[in-house]
Amino acid sequence: MIPLPTLYYFLCYAWNRLPEPAVLQATEATPFHRPLGLLAQVLLHGTRRLLRNGLPRTFATQEAELGSLRGRVELAPTLGRGLMGQGRAICTFDELGVESPLHYLIVQTLAVLNRAAALPLALRRELSQVRQRFPTVLTAVNMPSPTAATFRELRRQRPDGQSAFLLHVCELVWLMALPEPTASGRSRFTDFQRDEILMARLFEQFTRNFFRREQRHYRVYAETIAWQAEAHQPDDLALLPTMLTDTTLDAPDRKIILDTKYYAAALRPRYDRQRLIAPHLYQLYAYLQNQHPIAGQALEGILLYPAATQAVDLRYMLGGHPVRVVTLNLHQPWAGIAADLLRLID
Repeated sequence: MIPLPTLYYFLCYAWNRLPEPAVLQATEATPFHRPLGLLAQVLLHGTRRLLRNGLPRTFATQEAELGSLRGRVELAPTLGRGLMGQGRAICTFDELGVESPLHYLIVQTLAVLNRAAALPLALRRELSQVRQRFPTVLTAVNMPSPTAATFRELRRQRPDGQSAFLLHVCELVWLMALPEPTASGRSRFTDFQRDEILMARLFEQFTRNFFRREQRHYRVYAETIAWQAEAHQPDDLALLPTMLTDTTLDAPDRKIILDTKYYAAALRPRYDRQRLIAPHLYQLYAYLQNQHPIAGQALEGILLYPAATQAVDLRYMLGGHPVRVVTLNLHQPWAGIAADLLRLID
């Protein structure tokens, strides 16, 4: 498992947000040892900042029975209740206020964390106090638990900056939450680090965004590579699988295809010997062989694993291109992790 201070950096870069010293200090001062405590502390810090700056106001659709027309009249319910004869109508209209889906989500997330028995009592009190600072119009509504569709809709609205970061934190909390089999209203929380698919995605995003922020020589992006292929029928080319790199670092003199793999080890036992994981190497080799580097541009590949069981640093020439298979030690202090990543592209 990744140490919690490092995990904070890991999540910040994955979610494109620079780490904040205040959160790191609070994390080190709070006696918890699980990722849930880290997420609660990060949510507290971000929510306090949101409240301090004032909740952003947005237009939200309201429906109400009114004595004067406003917005759009809903004829079916108005006629069904016989309101026309009373000079009233059911209207839907947009009203400026703090009642946004994201604000409701933050309030819900603070509430579910406040009931988490795994968190220290002092931290749960802080969560409750911050929740009480929200307007009553947000805290008095009993909203259903968010679903995958809830988060898809919120992402579709493209929140930016602090709002996007808080959305990521809330989503991860709800991904971890499991209802208890009793009627206590509490939730059990799993350790999201055990979800290999989620961690693989976060490791990829962390690595790509780190290089975007921490160096200026390369343009950094995820690249779709076209197959150098021909077919008897042109439509057959559409059946080839898509080649999408995790991270491409592109400069006039050098291009690096960097593929991240969140696996327990970079080597696997096979026939009583340790071997590289064949599909990973084949994938990177295919990326390199189907590239069209510009004149004078060196092309190379890197397979990057977290160092879990052993450190690995292997170098090859494959198809005329340098290839490196290397592990990153996530259990060292952050300064060492950052330095190791930057050394990869020196």
